[in-house]
Amino acid sequence: MRHHNSLFHQLLQFVPWGRFEQLVESHGADRRVRRMTTKSQLIALMYGQLAGVQSLREIEQGMSSHAQRLYHLGAAKPARSTFADANATRPAQLFADLFAVMTMSASSGLRRFVREAVHLVDATSIRLSDVSRAWADYEAHGALVKLHVDFDADRSIPANIAITPARVNDVSMVETMPIEPGATYVFDLGYYDFSWWAQLVAEGCRFVTRLKTHTRPRVIEERSVEAAGCICADRIVAIDGRLKSARGAHHPLAGIALREIVVITDDGRTLRLLTNDLKAPATDIAALYKARWQVELFFRWIKQHLKIKRFLGTSENAIRIQIAVALIVFLMLRLAAAASRSTCSLLTFVRLVRANLMHLRPLAGLAKPPPPTASDTRQQELNLC
Repeated sequence: MRHHNSLFHQLLQFVPWGRFEQLVESHGADRRVRRMTTKSQLIALMYGQLAGVQSLREIEQGMSSHAQRLYHLGAAKPARSTFADANATRPAQLFADLFAVMTMSASSGLRRFVREAVHLVDATSIRLSDVSRAWADYEAHGALVKLHVDFDADRSIPANIAITPARVNDVSMVETMPIEPGATYVFDLGYYDFSWWAQLVAEGCRFVTRLKTHTRPRVIEERSVEAAGCICADRIVAIDGRLKSARGAHHPLAGIALREIVVITDDGRTLRLLTNDLKAPATDIAALYKARWQVELFFRWIKQHLKIKRFLGTSENAIRIQIAVALIVFLMLRLAAAASRSTCSLLTFVRLVRANLMHLRPLAGLAKPPPPTASDTRQQELNLC
C-alpha cells in the first residue's frame, strides 16, 4: 500500500518555509529561545485553526495525542505556558509579513481570469473580551479590533491587511496599503479622502466610490440615460475650488474630470457613484460598486468558519498574531483546494480537512472515501462467512 503523509503535513507544504526562516531571522524571533521555536508556534496556531479548537489547553492536548507525527511536521508539542508567552512576546509583524509573501506567491495559482485587477477596500470590527479594553477600548462599543482588507476580487483573497484598534479611522490606513498601478479600486464612504483619490488617479488607477450628500460637484456635461433603466443620471463633473479646512489650498482633484452616476438599487435606495472612468457604460460602473459585497461575504465567512471570535490571548500582540495566522490558514486552504482540484465548496473542503487533519489521507482524494485497508478487507471476509 502506498504511504501517505498526514493531511496536515500536506497542507503545510503550501507554506514557503525557506522565506519563513528568512523572516524569522530578520525579525530576530528565535533569539534566546530555548523551548518553543517560531515554526512550532506557527504550526500549533495552524493546528488550532484547522482542528477548530478554542483554547491553548485544547491545542496542547490535541497535539500531544499526535506526538509521534509531530516530528515529520518539524514541530514539537507545545507547553501551554510557553505557548502563551510566545503569543504575547513574539513579533506579530512576522506573521503579517508571511501572509504578504504567500499572497504574492499565490497570484498565478489562484487568478481565474487575465483581466484588470479589482481591489475592494473595506474594514470590519471583531469583538474582544473586556480584558482587552486597556488597549482596544472603543468608548460605548466595548473592546473591538478592526481588520482592514484590500481584497483581490479576481482571486477572492486579501491582497493586503492591517490590524488596528477599532477607534482608528478607516481612511488613515490607506496610506500603509500599496497602490497597484493600473488597477481598479472600489470602496465606500469610509475612505472619503480626496488626496488618496488623487493618488489613485496619478498611478493610472480607476476608482469607484460613493459621494456624500454634502458634496456638490460642478456639472460639466449631462449624458443621456435610458428611461426604464436603473441609471437615473450620468454626468461629467469636477470637484474643484479651494479647501476650507486647509486655509484655501487648492483642491487635490482640481483639473481631474470625474463622472457622477446616480443609481436606483433593487431596494429603492438612491446612490450617487463617483468614478474617474469616463468611457465605460454606466451599468458597468454600477456593477463594479455592487461587487463590493464580495468583501462583505469574505468577512462573514472568516468570522463564521475561522477561530477569530474567541482568542487565545488578551494582549494586542497575541490577537494580531491569531488574526494573521487565521488569514494564512484561509489562504492555505484556498491553495490546497485549487491544487487538489476539488469540486466541492470551500466550506465542505474545510469540513473534510477538519475531520481528517491527522489522518494519512492524500489531499487529492480528500472528497472520496478512503481505500479499504488490509484489516478492513479481512473483516469483510469474516462478515461474509
